[in-house]
Amino acid sequence: MAHFAKLNENNEVIQVIVVRNSEIIDENGYESEQKGIEFCESHFGEGPWIQTSYTGSFRKRYGGIGAIYLSEYDIFVPPKPWLSWILNRKTGDWDPPVAPPAEHGRPRAEDGKYLHYDWNEEEQTWINPHLDS
Repeated sequence: MAHFAKLNENNEVIQVIVVRNSEIIDENGYESEQKGIEFCESHFGEGPWIQTSYTGSFRKRYGGIGAIYLSEYDIFVPPKPWLSWILNRKTGDWDPPVAPPAEHGRPRAEDGKYLHYDWNEEEQTWINPHLDS
């Protein structure tokens, strides 16, 4: 099955359609994104439509509802979590301007509970809501 994402004017995915592979086969027997786009437009209205991979095998990751398509990199990315975060074009993730503390996401020795830090956009720093006041 092929998946096609409908984008709004901000390149945000607003709908995803599953299309049978037989609908996107061209006259030479190859899968064609353009055939899939034409199928989506004829059945679900104008797009823009763009193919996405449920497994993330192309365009970096699955373009589910809420994802953003960056045409200049031909990838789908999650919504930007904070204004200060920067797109890592290699991973397709948003990186904070300051790396999280080394112990973020690791269990504490004394009780085995995981340490979690939250990003504070105003202060441009990481805080642990259970330790910081």
